[in-house]
Amino acid sequence: MADKLPKKVYEQELFRLQSELVTLQEWVRATGARVVVIFEGRDAAGKGGAIKRVTQYLNPRIARIAALPAPTERERGQWYFQRYIAHLPAAGEIVLFDRSWYNRAGVERVMGFCTQDEYHRFLHQCPIFERMLVEDGIILLKYWFSVSDHEQERRFRARRDDPMRRWKLSPMDLESITRWEDYSRAKDEMFVHTDIPEARWNVVESEDKKRARLNMIAHLISAVPYVEQPSRKITFPKRPSPTGYVRPPRDEQRYVPDHAADLT
Repeated sequence: MADKLPKKVYEQELFRLQSELVTLQEWVRATGARVVVIFEGRDAAGKGGAIKRVTQYLNPRIARIAALPAPTERERGQWYFQRYIAHLPAAGEIVLFDRSWYNRAGVERVMGFCTQDEYHRFLHQCPIFERMLVEDGIILLKYWFSVSDHEQERRFRARRDDPMRRWKLSPMDLESITRWEDYSRAKDEMFVHTDIPEARWNVVESEDKKRARLNMIAHLISAVPYVEQPSRKITFPKRPSPTGYVRPPRDEQRYVPDHAADLT
């Protein structure tokens, strides 16, 4: 594995890439483009951290995250893709799926949360569904974050030992340790059926989270045919002259105590 990036180098390049993402966002807004970015991979592979860096400086009204919970009883009675369709972007929007319809080919397949018929129907329908999205003009990018079993377990242990991050360690995460090969086989079969020319899988090596974030964002930027939009001229209006407004006395309002003053 390559040496870890120096912190300064990482932060400088991350900021440069994030500024390009802002430019990309303005192109999406101005042209009415629709972008879908799928983040998949092992538990603790770094998907969440990458999504956080992608969206850090973006307008949440344009770039939003779709992280769906377990399906409701009603949703379980729908066509499988139906609840994901509701989260697809309208014109001028970017949607980042923190896990996606590929749950069926991964977690549901390995943990037995779907039937064999449902699983094979998904493998058949998924390429058709994604071709429909692309044919309708949606830019669809799919990223698989790849991490080794040793690094995954190291991250799990770090979560366990950190009270601020322990909530991120779920029973499903622990179960994935004992089902490593099952998940590997499921991922391989998923790639065989869904790595189609219209929507290729892009594998992100994620042993080093910082490198993974830079590589993924750089690839996303290169994959979207955006162009810089003309800067909008912003002119501040002249503040009007006072008309006699008098602010109420401070002691008539309830203020938050100055906690910060106690620190010094």
